[in-house]
Amino acid sequence: MANPLKQLASETAIYGLSTILARIVNFMLVPLYTRVLMDSQYGVVTEMMSYIAVLQVVLVLGLETGCFRYASKEGVNKRVVFSDAFFTVLALCLLFFGGVTMFSNGIASGLGYAGHANVIIYTAAILLLDCPLAVIFAKLRHEHKALRFAIIKTLKILTEVGMNLLLYLVMPAVFASNPDHWLLTFVSATPDYTYAIFAIFVSCVVSLVLLIPDLFTLTLKLDTVLWKKLMLYSLPLMVAGLPGVMNDFLDRILMRFLNADPATWRADLGVYQAGVKIAVIMQLFSQMFRYAAEPFFFQRERDKDSKQTYVTVLNYFVAFCMFGFVVIMLFIDEIGLILGKDFRAGLSITPIMLMAYIGTGVLFNVNMWYKLAEKTGYAVWVTLAGLVVSVIIDVSWMPVYSYHAAAWGHLASYLTMIVLTVLLGRKYYRIPYDWPLILAFVGLGLLIWWVSTLLPEMGTALKICVHLLLVLLYVAAVFAIFVMKKHRYESKNCQ
Repeated sequence: MANPLKQLASETAIYGLSTILARIVNFMLVPLYTRVLMDSQYGVVTEMMSYIAVLQVVLVLGLETGCFRYASKEGVNKRVVFSDAFFTVLALCLLFFGGVTMFSNGIASGLGYAGHANVIIYTAAILLLDCPLAVIFAKLRHEHKALRFAIIKTLKILTEVGMNLLLYLVMPAVFASNPDHWLLTFVSATPDYTYAIFAIFVSCVVSLVLLIPDLFTLTLKLDTVLWKKLMLYSLPLMVAGLPGVMNDFLDRILMRFLNADPATWRADLGVYQAGVKIAVIMQLFSQMFRYAAEPFFFQRERDKDSKQTYVTVLNYFVAFCMFGFVVIMLFIDEIGLILGKDFRAGLSITPIMLMAYIGTGVLFNVNMWYKLAEKTGYAVWVTLAGLVVSVIIDVSWMPVYSYHAAAWGHLASYLTMIVLTVLLGRKYYRIPYDWPLILAFVGLGLLIWWVSTLLPEMGTALKICVHLLLVLLYVAAVFAIFVMKKHRYESKNCQ
């Protein structure tokens, strides 16, 4: 029988690779979008993706986790569990799709997209395909078919990229020479925001086709007793998940109503999203860390010095993240060339979002206590508190500072959640984190960035050399701090 820990590690790596690939590919589309689309059009793509992210949580109803819970029970028919969940989500999504399609023209006009009802229909169609298939992907995970899961997810990602490249770079010339092309039934003749949404829809169709064999393993038999238990277990999880996703995407939705200049909210949203995408580099690292660290933390729980291990992990995590912050901010002018010229104003919020994404990683570290102590109910209240802070800042300051307020809202939200989580952890599962050391790393990184802004204008080559020296200065300082800390620890133990 296979070692369960090795199996967990290998599956984590496979799932991690597919998820990380999705984020990398999504980042690689930014140069295309910010050069082909106007800032206002990219803002529309951002808005639609925000609606999709929030509605996915609602329409899946928390049944992914519910399936894991009940499919693992003895005496329960696993096939019926996943079948009940799939057809429940499918029925809800069909109702949603039907309603949206029926009123698509009115919804499009209400959102300011009169004449573009197709983008509303494509958004609803993405949810119709993606949400029920989330249950099938959960089934693959339950059956430990990690490789099949990753292959299908990767093909979906590649399809989306391929369709974007085809639509934006190839098809405009084809449409110009062939006005009766069949694709013009689905998209416009000239590149616009609908291309990006249509590309996602096509990738969802590909997922559906690839998962057809798995669909045939389901049964139409409904177990009403099991269904009630499944829903009672899952619906609270959906409610608990909403604050988290709202915290990440609500500012994009609110910008329509609260932007400093109502006439330019779409353009500002597009610029904001472009600046956020640069900071996503840090989020990507936090995600990679999470895939590796979550099983690690649980596996080390029984170790005698487990809490000290958690402390050490957070120290190194923050030190490395601030290294990334220093590198990105010292070379932001060069990195910013990824963006189209009209979008580079968004780089002003990149340092704020970088710190916010470092905050997500720190939060993941410090909130492990309630997972280890089996007090996960606190997560809902902490996340709600973070959401409240974010909304207060958005509502109060977005009418004045536009997307800069949204960025600060994210940072303040994560700082609030970190503080609350640490305070609760001290009461229920105390871990002696070295906060002076962590703040020293943060302060050092911010100090070096600040020093770089005071340097006089210089040629590109000289500037790169000087900034490389500043990066090395950070590395040397961190190394010295760790050496001194180790020396003090050894001296204390010798006494």
